[in-house]
Amino acid sequence: MVPGEENQLVPKEDVFWRCRQNIFDEMKKKFLQIENAAEEPRVLCIIQDTTNSKTVNERITLNLPASTPLRKLFEDVANKVGYINGTFDLVWGNGINTADMAPLDHTSDRSLLDANFEPGKKNFLHLTDKDGEQPQILLEDSSAGDDSVHDRFIGPLPREGSVGSTSDYVSQNYSYSSILNKSETGYVGLVNQAMTCYLNSLLQTLFMTPEFRNALYKWEFEESEEDPVTSIPYQLQRLFVLLQTSKKRAIETTDVTRSFGWDSSEAWQQHDVQELCRVMFDALEQKWKQTEQADLINELYQGKLKDYVRCLECGYEGWRIDTYLDIPLVIRPYGSSQAFASVEEALHAFIQPEILDGPNQYFCERCKKKCDARKGLRFLHFPYLLTLQLKRFDFDYTTMHRIKLNDRMTFPEELDMSTFIDVEDEKSPQTESCTDSGAENEGSCHSDQMSNDFSNDDGVDEGICLESNSGTEKISKLGLEKNSLIYELFSVMVHSGSAAGGHYYACIKSFSDEQWYSFNDQHVSRITQEDIKKTHGGSSGSRGYYSSAFASSTNAYMLIYRLKDPARNAKFLEVDEYPEHIKNLVQRERELEEQEKRQREIERNTCKIKLFCLHPVKQVMMENKLEVHKDKTLKEAVEMAYKMMDLEEVIPMDCCRLVKYDEFHDYLERSYEGEEDTPMGLLLGGVKSTYMFDLLLETRKPDQVFQSYKPGEVMVKVYVVDLKAESVAAPVTVRAYLNQTVTEFKQLISKAIHLPAETMRIVLERCYNDLRLLTVPSKTLKAEGFFRSNKVFVESSETLDYQMAFTDSHLWKLLDRHANTIRLFVLLPEQSPGSYSKRTAGQKAGGDSGNVDDDCERVKGPVGSLKSVEAILEESTEKLKSLSLQQQQDGDNGDSSKSTETSDFENIESPLNERDSSASVDNRELEQHIQTSDPENFQSEERSDSDVNNDRSTSSVDSDILSSSHSSDTLCNADNAQIPLANGLDSHSITSSRRTKANEGKKETWDTAEEDSGTDSEYDESGKSRGEIQYMYFKAEPYAADEGSGEGHKWLMVHVDKRITLAAFKQHLEPFVGVLSSHFKVFRVYASNQEFESVRLNETLSSFSDDNKITIRLGRALKKGEYRVKVYQLLVNEQEPCKFLLDAVFAKGMTVRQSKEELIPQLREQCGLELSIDRFRLRKKTWKNPGTVFLDYHIYEEDINISSNWEVFLEVLDGVEKMKSMSQLAVLSRRWRPSEMKLDPFQEVVLESSSVDELREKLSEISGIPLEDIEFAKGRGTFPCDISVLDIHQDLDWNPKVSTLNVWPLYICDDGAVIFYRDKTEELMELTDEQRNELMKKESSRLQKTGHRVTYSPRKEKALKIYLDGAPNKDLTQD
Repeated sequence: MVPGEENQLVPKEDVFWRCRQNIFDEMKKKFLQIENAAEEPRVLCIIQDTTNSKTVNERITLNLPASTPLRKLFEDVANKVGYINGTFDLVWGNGINTADMAPLDHTSDRSLLDANFEPGKKNFLHLTDKDGEQPQILLEDSSAGDDSVHDRFIGPLPREGSVGSTSDYVSQNYSYSSILNKSETGYVGLVNQAMTCYLNSLLQTLFMTPEFRNALYKWEFEESEEDPVTSIPYQLQRLFVLLQTSKKRAIETTDVTRSFGWDSSEAWQQHDVQELCRVMFDALEQKWKQTEQADLINELYQGKLKDYVRCLECGYEGWRIDTYLDIPLVIRPYGSSQAFASVEEALHAFIQPEILDGPNQYFCERCKKKCDARKGLRFLHFPYLLTLQLKRFDFDYTTMHRIKLNDRMTFPEELDMSTFIDVEDEKSPQTESCTDSGAENEGSCHSDQMSNDFSNDDGVDEGICLESNSGTEKISKLGLEKNSLIYELFSVMVHSGSAAGGHYYACIKSFSDEQWYSFNDQHVSRITQEDIKKTHGGSSGSRGYYSSAFASSTNAYMLIYRLKDPARNAKFLEVDEYPEHIKNLVQRERELEEQEKRQREIERNTCKIKLFCLHPVKQVMMENKLEVHKDKTLKEAVEMAYKMMDLEEVIPMDCCRLVKYDEFHDYLERSYEGEEDTPMGLLLGGVKSTYMFDLLLETRKPDQVFQSYKPGEVMVKVYVVDLKAESVAAPVTVRAYLNQTVTEFKQLISKAIHLPAETMRIVLERCYNDLRLLTVPSKTLKAEGFFRSNKVFVESSETLDYQMAFTDSHLWKLLDRHANTIRLFVLLPEQSPGSYSKRTAGQKAGGDSGNVDDDCERVKGPVGSLKSVEAILEESTEKLKSLSLQQQQDGDNGDSSKSTETSDFENIESPLNERDSSASVDNRELEQHIQTSDPENFQSEERSDSDVNNDRSTSSVDSDILSSSHSSDTLCNADNAQIPLANGLDSHSITSSRRTKANEGKKETWDTAEEDSGTDSEYDESGKSRGEIQYMYFKAEPYAADEGSGEGHKWLMVHVDKRITLAAFKQHLEPFVGVLSSHFKVFRVYASNQEFESVRLNETLSSFSDDNKITIRLGRALKKGEYRVKVYQLLVNEQEPCKFLLDAVFAKGMTVRQSKEELIPQLREQCGLELSIDRFRLRKKTWKNPGTVFLDYHIYEEDINISSNWEVFLEVLDGVEKMKSMSQLAVLSRRWRPSEMKLDPFQEVVLESSSVDELREKLSEISGIPLEDIEFAKGRGTFPCDISVLDIHQDLDWNPKVSTLNVWPLYICDDGAVIFYRDKTEELMELTDEQRNELMKKESSRLQKTGHRVTYSPRKEKALKIYLDGAPNKDLTQD
């Protein structure tokens, strides 16, 4: 048949070329699309998730083609953040108020370009709640394949955020929602409390053991007999039920640990999982006594072995039967460079006998002599559940630290134990007895000894089995076991980390589906057999000695096998097979979980927001947290807030309302008129964990009306300033708009406070001490720098002050003073004379004596007629008023150029710079001097002009004195014209001077007190005396302190400019303290009532704040160049070698001998030490270590560096001072007598050089030991370098091979080093065990008393204990 044309066959070559052409066309099409996409403009979208406080600082960035539809944008955002699409909104965030913007449509097909997105620019979007509901979290896809990377992950999960098991390992920061949904594996994880990963691994293993879980379920809790909180089996039952039935991803273990008697601190202690297993099993055995489960642990986990010693001469064998719960397998034998390759190899080594020969021979009871013997272990019985502990933790005797062995050790999935069991039956009569010789006890391996090499328990020897069965019974039993000793692996507990700590997790095979799972705290995932092999440890290289150093730190630590026995292998109980009490428990737990779920739902829909309320009576701002359901209306929320703030008996509820409030800026954002029935969820913008605003419960009087607050308004607090009274009134609140002009704002304020707008001056305080006068009428408030909440000062007087430059005006000075004034409470000394005016002052030569008599009236008379503080204040005020009036009159007369020399301020006298005749007067002498001295004797010396000017500010206590940054509040004339100041400078020049000095670099004196008032030098740049510009506002008045401040104490309430220096502040306080500022000290009192002395006289009070407390104490204050020094006595041969003596004052330029001369009378009076100047020395003190010896001719600050709170040793000499030169070296030597086991007292050795030979000669000279027999060693640690006499002979580095002392390993370059020496021919005393123990106790007691540790020990590990009564024993009556 000839095929027609329509049926003609296409040659194969044509098909090939057509396919090829189609492929090329498709590729060309895709390349064109890529080129077009590259040419298409792209839109950069930056999305901020504002639905949660934890995500508000995170940004999601998408770079999309401009043609991308909005629907695709929402899909991409949902995938990025993990939310379900459609459960959130996107709104613009480009500086636009999101509350006023409609959200983008998540179903729209409009392109980004059509939706007003700008290509080439950043487009900011906010991800917000949808209709007041938080976005729903996208759950993990449960249909994912079992072999996914996530499911097959094994090992320590990548963790961040919260604290894990060690410093090297931190646990996962799980969000709350992540633990609400069960893992796709069907298994539930356990929450790591902090470092409880070891507990979680063991609990999951026990839960996945059918025999253990089923037996635990069969046990029934009797609530009448025990508290459920402290019942360990009951809490394990509850935990297992939750692990089996809960719908959560992970559950807490706090109830279980609470039943252990643990508190929260135990969660921060990491322990060994094998140790926990033993302790928990012991606790369960105790709790299960007299129950069906009494022998459960032994039935499942206990095996038996024989510990034997066999004489190689007669064949006699002594033995005993031991029980074990686990078998410890050595990773690497002691002293070997090779690790065991497998578990089987380690098991063979475990039962490999050793030969006792030589000095280790065994005393045979049959031979009656020491003979060679074979000692070893034989397994008699293996448990149903076989536990193998791989001893990966060892002790390195080279570094003296614990280490972890990461060597590779394989373990099979099925383990045949028949090759390790003993089936031979020794029939000789002597093998049937159980001896109790010492050798056998040393070789015995009962369960406690085998389980934990690091156990500190020396208590009861538990688990020793002494029962004996007949030989026939043993043979038959062993024969049966040998045929059925195949074990299958089902749990691998893995440790990741080092010997210092790490992380545990468990790999467990489920007997239900034969699948392996990784139980890693909260995470449960599927794994494979290949993942199990990764836990063998080691590296791919050879198994050398250092192999573990380069191996993985993640490896198996405990293995649990189950015997393959179909008759015994159990399956997990099904729900219908549960005992009745377990069914009831399941029901209760389900109800509790449902209740918890409902509560979470309520919490999820509850708005929690800060609530504030200004109490209408107490005028105190109260704070609370309002928790209101999102469906509650505003009216219901007001009622809740009204009751929460306890206003029922204070004000009617209809006089309260809730308004939106910003507590940080003290700003009322808006009110909610007409929205009383609106749900709170809509008003607050949804349920959030935190809100960017607060609520204020606003109150009003019954006759008042609430003001409406609209969004967009700004709040302004208006302070009215009265220039004549020099006062600032309480604020009045007004609301304005940012687009209002200054003129409109003045009219608004005029209506509110009834002041004329024509003469009104408005000053805006934008930030602290930043005052800005609003002078441009047409300028808007926004342009002037107004924000949400603002503070303005308003003045509208008819004076000419407004014509002056603002910084020169009276208004500016008053506001400047107002901003910088703080209130302090000053406690005066108990025996303060209370009057400064009792002292007469010498009239300055050439001064106006009449002015002195008028303005500064002297107070004369006996001490008993001293004036009170109140009288001083009243008198000073009157004097200042008269002085101010005179000053104003002078200004009115046009005498603006009056110089400092003719100013009335010169006649105000103050003996501030009187010479201190006695620099070392102590407090007692000073107080006595104040009380008994004749006031006539307080004549002031004649001083220079600068001295007078420096001291003027103290003449009038209630004075408002001009500072370097503002003028006096009393030195202004009636016309507010520019007035002459006391120092001859006008206010403008003072302001300029202040600004100039503010820009200068300020010198800080850290170590000494300054005598000046705090500036860099005595004169400023203009050449004027520093005192001429150092006037600061200061006002003091009596204050009635609270009760309990003590009789005789008086308080001052001081208002002072915080820019004043400490020196000037002390000068102001002189009239109240009654002594010169150099004779009292200022202590700042902190919140904890701790007092610290303020000594830096050149620093200001800027660190002080309102209502700080200050205590004044009489005593010698430091002058410039002086240092307060603490003097300690060095007692080298006393138990406490460092004893505090007294506080002294050393000065710069003083020699050591001069300081010793000043110390002698103080030592005699205060310490009862009668010393001559050549019989004691001063030396450097560093902590408790004596250092450089100071020679008499040394000068402080030149030869000896000195600082504040310096400490120095005073050492009493036995004879003449041997140290004459700095080239000498003084060391403290101490002889060690090994034959007597004691140390001699210290003796000082003075060397002329650093030669070791000279040291040996000196030691030989003082001890009588031949030079060639001298051995020495340097002491370690803090003086006196105590060390136990049991350790000194071998622990110190004796006889170092050096020729000089100043090289390694001695490094003795300064005085005070401790040298131990001995006679190398002297033999060490041999001690009996009793003598050694007794000496050890004495040494331990001695070293603990001196604060020295016996030996070095790292941080002690807390012993793992489970308390059967639910709490540790706190009975303090028991010894």
